Amino acid sequence: MKKLITYLLLVLCFAQTYAQSVSELEKQRKQTLQQLEQTNKMLSQTKKNEKATVNKLNLLSQDIQNRKKLINNINNEISALDNDLTLLSEQKATLELQLLALQNEYANLVRKTHYADINQRPLLFLLSSESFSQAMRRIRYLQEFAQYRKQQALQVKQTQLAIEQQNLLLQQNRKQKENALLTQRKQQENLTRDEKKQKAMLQELKKKEKELIAQQKKQQKKADQLNKKIDDLINKEVKNSATKLTKEQQLIAGGFEKNKGRLPWPTEKGFISGQFGIQPHPTLPKVTVNNRGVYIQTTSGSNARSVYDGEVSAVFVSDGQNVIIIKHGNYRTVYSNLTTLYVKSGDKVQAKQKIGKIYTDSDNDNKTELFFQIRKDTEVLNPSIWLTKQ
Repeated sequence: MKKLITYLLLVLCFAQTYAQSVSELEKQRKQTLQQLEQTNKMLSQTKKNEKATVNKLNLLSQDIQNRKKLINNINNEISALDNDLTLLSEQKATLELQLLALQNEYANLVRKTHYADINQRPLLFLLSSESFSQAMRRIRYLQEFAQYRKQQALQVKQTQLAIEQQNLLLQQNRKQKENALLTQRKQQENLTRDEKKQKAMLQELKKKEKELIAQQKKQQKKADQLNKKIDDLINKEVKNSATKLTKEQQLIAGGFEKNKGRLPWPTEKGFISGQFGIQPHPTLPKVTVNNRGVYIQTTSGSNARSVYDGEVSAVFVSDGQNVIIIKHGNYRTVYSNLTTLYVKSGDKVQAKQKIGKIYTDSDNDNKTELFFQIRKDTEVLNPSIWLTKQ
């Protein structure tokens, strides 16, 4: 009986673990699907003509990256389901063997004439006792025999219920695998389609190499001018600030630092379209770009938000768009390429508070992109390792 109960508990624990592991994989799949929906929405917001642009190529490349991630996730899910199917089938077979053994044991018990007589004529069994002590022993015997019969019946019932549970889990597992395989095939078809589009777009953009190089030089010049303004403002702030931070500033700076790798994104949705540091150009060979922050592309109409509690220390205009600097103790975050502002210099802000609307470039496929930086005093930091992983 103890062995059966232990086994049934193990089956139950496995069912819970199985549900958790597959549930986690399904959660990852849903997150990746949401990212795919975002890039698809951004692609749909681009101009409807078929003209290839660097922005469309970047969006398509991100779409391909997300789709590959999704296919890999589905493959892992299918592998997990296969392993579970095998284990569930083995457990079911073990339970069926155990049930058969219990049923045979119970049948043998009933077939024995002595036990059958006791079961059918317990009073006669007691009255035929030769002494009082023998009668008491037979009473105890009848009680133990009745209890044993109940235990046997209970074991049979519990084993049958366990088999039903295994059947249910097997059905669920098979259905999930069928759905996963269908999704996998669909996503593989979509990936092949997107890769063909990407290849054709690259070939088209190669014909515009001189035009793209000129655009890149212009964009890098604007970025350099913006960075110089930011550097000048922050250098001036650091120089004019007190030698030591106040207790409040120390607490904010300490909290900011402790949240490294866990800071919320400065946009509610989106993806990093331009990585920190020196990066190769997406279409131009031997051409690099130098980013002192990250570019985050999102959907039209999106807002920028503060990644941590702080105070707006500066607001200025660069190339017709607004820039906000928020101070977090001796840390600062910078939000560039904003139109409508919701805060002003000196305002206290909280984490995830909206601070301004991100500019949508109608002349560049409705591209909506935030340039985001993190500084520690005058040191430029890589925002990618400070923001939470998506």
